[in-house]
Amino acid sequence: MTRPLVRASVRAIEGYVPGEQPAPGSRFVKLNTNENPYPPSPRVMEAIRAMPPHALQRYPPPRADAFRAAAARVLGVGEDFILAGNGSDDILTIATRTFLASGDVLAFPEPTYSLYPVLARLQDARVAAVPWEADWSLPVAALLGTDARAIYLANPNAPSGTAVPASAVEALARAFDGLLLVDEAYVDFADADCLRLAVRLPNVVISRTLSKAYALAGLRFGFAVANPDIVREMSKVKDSYNCDAVSITAAAAAIEDQDYAREMWTRIRAERARLTSALEALGWRVSPSQANFVLATAPGGRAAQIYAALKARGILVRYFDVPGLRDKLRITVGTSEDTGALLEALALVATPGPEAAS
Repeated sequence: MTRPLVRASVRAIEGYVPGEQPAPGSRFVKLNTNENPYPPSPRVMEAIRAMPPHALQRYPPPRADAFRAAAARVLGVGEDFILAGNGSDDILTIATRTFLASGDVLAFPEPTYSLYPVLARLQDARVAAVPWEADWSLPVAALLGTDARAIYLANPNAPSGTAVPASAVEALARAFDGLLLVDEAYVDFADADCLRLAVRLPNVVISRTLSKAYALAGLRFGFAVANPDIVREMSKVKDSYNCDAVSITAAAAAIEDQDYAREMWTRIRAERARLTSALEALGWRVSPSQANFVLATAPGGRAAQIYAALKARGILVRYFDVPGLRDKLRITVGTSEDTGALLEALALVATPGPEAAS
């Protein structure tokens, strides 16, 4: 009998399922994948247009030097603390390959980003998913009791949007003898971050992305901040040229334009507050969000029906058909026009009746 060509661990997993992307030419109010509703800084396109032809003829700098220099200035850390990646998913992949061997345990609070267990199982590592506390606080004792080699913590968390204070994250890191990766994909919409923990503590890695806060989801660029010794080890694992010349140039321009970025973040936070208040007025329960989305419990638990009815009206939100989330929708914060269209549709579909069923 012929041996299977595909590894057993690959055959056994379902793989990560991204949010729905509408077909080209279709028209939707797209509030399902936490993209930024505003365009990137004008400096991004200016930088791309100014690139000389030889930048595409030759391989890019393998360490994304221009971005690392720009990010170091903005964040107030040394360049040797920064590792660039092809989106923060690349950073997560590099970390998983660096810190987890076959049979090791990756722990994380659940629900959270569903890519974590996929990456662990591709390494033939084991997964320990620990439920959040009832108030979305960190289950420190339970995480420490998993005998994990690494803990991944999305902070702010997805899909809840809730955030753990840096003091609690630091307490976990100091009590843990493994690697703590703090996934800060949404941190620019939050009130605080854990960046300084990566500078002070040798077992903390911070992962960030330019997809959300800098409106570059289509570009694919992320980075890690960690002790230089850790960065050197992770660099052994990454692809030789994991960031292309265009993305390095664009990402450097984006992170340098902090005035533009902060104005976007302020607008999104204000719209998040408006969306939260409006949903609560319609009878939804909304978790306190520190991200660019909200997790809202549907009136009567009718999340699946409301999701389908919204989609039929050209509005995409995210529905998770998994335990603990089946009565909830995750809704990206869009423009004020996007929020208006959503609320108008919800007024029609959220209450059972002939109109809601149509």
